[in-house]
This record gives sequence, structure tokens and C-alpha cells, in this order.
Amino acid sequence: MPTLPWTTPAGAGPHRGAPGTLAMASRFELERWRDVPGFFISALRIRDQMLQSPGVIGVSLVARPLRRTFFTLSAWRDRAALNAAVAGQPHAATMARYRTRMADSAFTFWEPADDSPPDWRDAVARLDEAAEIRAAADGGRTL
Repeated sequence: MPTLPWTTPAGAGPHRGAPGTLAMASRFELERWRDVPGFFISALRIRDQMLQSPGVIGVSLVARPLRRTFFTLSAWRDRAALNAAVAGQPHAATMARYRTRMADSAFTFWEPADDSPPDWRDAVARLDEAAEIRAAADGGRTL
């Protein structure tokens, strides 16, 4: 399982743990194996984009290609910084291109309790909970 560890751009540290700081985790599961290589390459490009985005505190990426699943974990100065980054390129174009190729996706957001980077175990538990809530709201449908 390729994991790109938590990376913090220079100058991002002072915002950690400040009021309004936002952590975000996402999980994407592709429907088809043949989409995995292209999505992985796109995920690496998006990671680079996010690391250059104003307001980013840090990012990490986990790829499980044999499961067709990708996870992201990031922290942001505030919601506005995250929203601006996801509207940028290549993120926006990649999500539009792969939206119909997803078997499932889940997202969760929370305010970190301290200056530590978000924890993967906590993030995955939050993603599982978000997916369960969405499935219940959709009558059992997960996407």
C-alpha cells in the first residue's frame, strides 16, 4: 500500500490548532481496475497542487491499488482555504472526470484538537461513520 506521509509546506505550522482549523479525510473507491493507474497519477498531481495552495497545513495520501481505493488526509487554515483549493486545477477537472467512475466515496471534516497532524486511524473511523450515515440517509445506497 503506497503511503505518502504527512507533509507540511514551509510556513504552514503557525496555523495548526488555531480556531477554525479544519481537518478533512476522503476515501474514493473506483469501479474499474483500468481507472486505477490514471487516478493514482492524478492523485499525485492533486497532492502537489494542494501542497502549494494557500492555507494548507499538511496533506497525506494512501493508495490501495489492489482494492481500487484511495484515501486523503489534509488540514487547512479554514474552510475557505479548502474550498479555494478544491476549485482549482487539476483537482476540479480530475473530480469531474472520475465522478461517474466511482463505486463509492466518503468525506469527513472536523476541527483538530491540537497542533498534531490528524491521525489516520481517527480519520478512517470518521470516514466509516460518515459512509454509514450517508448509506442510512440514502436507504442503504452508498453512492
